[in-house]
Amino acid sequence: MSKNIIIPGIILLALGLTNCNSHSVTDIANLKVTKTDSLPLVFPDNKSDIIDKQLRYEAALKFAEQQLPSTLKEWDVYRTKLRNEVIHKANVRIDHNLPLNIKETGSVKMKNYVIKNITFQTRPGVYATANLFIPDGPGPFPAVINMLGHWTKGKIDSTGPQAVGHTLATNGYVCLTVDPWGAGERGTKHGIYEYHGANLGASLMNIGEPLIGIQISDNMRGIDLLCSLPNVDSTKIGATGASGGGNQTMWLSAVDERVKADVPVVSVGTFESYIMESNCICEQLPDGLTFTEEAGIVALSNAPLLINHNQESNPTFFPAEMLRTYNNARNIFHLANREISFGYRLFDLPHGYEREDREAMLGWFDLHLKGTGDGLPRREIPFELLPEKKLLVFPAGGRDPEVITTEEYCRVRGNELRTGYLNTGSFNVGQKKKELTEILRLRRKLALNEVFQYSPSEGWDRLALESDDKRIIPILLLAPADELLGYVIICNPDGKKSIPLSLIDTYKKQGVGIVIADFSGTGELTSTKSISYDQTGKLHTLSRAELWLGKTILGEWVRELDLVTEYLNVNCHAAKVSFDGTGESALAGLFYAAEGGKVESVTLRNSPVSYQFDNRENVDYFSMGIHLPGFLKWGDISLAAALSGKNITFISPVTMSGTPLAPDRLKEYQSEFDKIGKSCSKKSKTTLL
Repeated sequence: MSKNIIIPGIILLALGLTNCNSHSVTDIANLKVTKTDSLPLVFPDNKSDIIDKQLRYEAALKFAEQQLPSTLKEWDVYRTKLRNEVIHKANVRIDHNLPLNIKETGSVKMKNYVIKNITFQTRPGVYATANLFIPDGPGPFPAVINMLGHWTKGKIDSTGPQAVGHTLATNGYVCLTVDPWGAGERGTKHGIYEYHGANLGASLMNIGEPLIGIQISDNMRGIDLLCSLPNVDSTKIGATGASGGGNQTMWLSAVDERVKADVPVVSVGTFESYIMESNCICEQLPDGLTFTEEAGIVALSNAPLLINHNQESNPTFFPAEMLRTYNNARNIFHLANREISFGYRLFDLPHGYEREDREAMLGWFDLHLKGTGDGLPRREIPFELLPEKKLLVFPAGGRDPEVITTEEYCRVRGNELRTGYLNTGSFNVGQKKKELTEILRLRRKLALNEVFQYSPSEGWDRLALESDDKRIIPILLLAPADELLGYVIICNPDGKKSIPLSLIDTYKKQGVGIVIADFSGTGELTSTKSISYDQTGKLHTLSRAELWLGKTILGEWVRELDLVTEYLNVNCHAAKVSFDGTGESALAGLFYAAEGGKVESVTLRNSPVSYQFDNRENVDYFSMGIHLPGFLKWGDISLAAALSGKNITFISPVTMSGTPLAPDRLKEYQSEFDKIGKSCSKKSKTTLL
């Protein structure tokens, strides 16, 4: 019986289940097969963004789930659990006893205050660059840490961050303005300002230290610095910032109770609105929407004032989204009789930290840190903006090597983790498989809900597999010449159109059955919405969305590969199945095999042999979908190969930056794979070619 499946934007005719062991469907359809130099599409002229719709729907359900407790007693228990979970997921690491080692490199005397250009130690041997604004007089003064978003030049930028420091100092506040990790004077090359997110910032996840957690830790050390100053009242600490800096403000205030009042500007929306919209990896809490919404984070603060703008261009920070969070969190402050400690302001302004914002910030801090006024905006005293070079901690190109960059930190920490891994004598195979399952976020297997077949094209059977969670996997299928030869599944992270026809012809000559699949975010399942925000790297938006929802790109590809394999085994009675993938998709095949997937062998083409960071210049060689939180703390690719117990072949392997391996390095990695295989007592064979 024929069936119709309606996919938004396209109606497809299903012709019944395919006969996997012959080409009879093509014959019955009596269609003329035309030889072309490309592969046919399963969904011709499909303009629907299925992935975007599915993830937004899932996010909407998560928003509804994450409602806050209705009693103060329940909230007291919930808030402790929530704060601990944020610290755990962000991997916030803090040593309050670590010497700050404040180093001053210069100062500028202003009217009634001084600005000091400093560095201070945030982690052992790791220093941050900052400007410290100090009013004249003995104090003690209330103090505010000023955190930055993505201003090109970091703390010195005269269009936002610098002005906040000036106005706070002019009004009797000590202000510490800190360059975010990897930005400002903390970029790869001093004096060359770069974006700290995308694949560069995401690389920190592989060593188990998400950028969001590193920033929280840095900023907590900033509060340590403020509290250490003799002219600061350590009981009166505030926090503020705009955009990404507003995000940092929210997270810091939720985690560190020393922050008594905070003003996040153009940054609060909902976590639901983050899904498939523009955001930085520095604002990414792994698995965030699986246990909280933004209202829960805001409610952890002592006295937050949310400021948003009506001319906002980023849908994530639209006033309507902020008001959803405000309304959800308001009851917590009501239960605690602290309504005066929670508020919001809307200004008819574009994205930024403007005079109106600063005046609202001053009024709020006066009330909650000085105990004066009514919390309403207070007129700003005029101040002088400085030439940006006067606020540089170091002259261009003269940075102290202790100000470590993301590239250096990833390399050093990665080397430490790999050294420990390679020195491990043996592995608990069962435990390591469980840990890999958690890293990939493999919550459950997909089940096949329905199979839709469309008219054959150019000798290929065209099918779509629908899973029980309504995802669609388009595949092209060519039955084997002899059913004993089984099938090979071929994948490419850029979709089927990027698979060399010569590779397909090679398998055709062998008579093996061929399945070509596009997985989520690739080929015919490319999200047009994701692409519109992916100027900073392929799969930037999709990979972030999946991680918010407790998933990973590679983990989802593993689940989809499992569904395709199950289809071949059950519906096509496949004698055996092998996998041939390129780049990131090849890793999905390897991880599937390591998880006990039903494949005989895995071929990885142009795929990394290690997750070790090696090169900043070509950090975007692979998409953001490749990153896995904590992978190098778990082991490395050689361990996944060993756990598989299968025959694994790497063809033209590369580093994480896509650098081909020289012969001596290839031998070193071959020895590593052999050694780890023996440590796991597996009979698998891994070959590097």
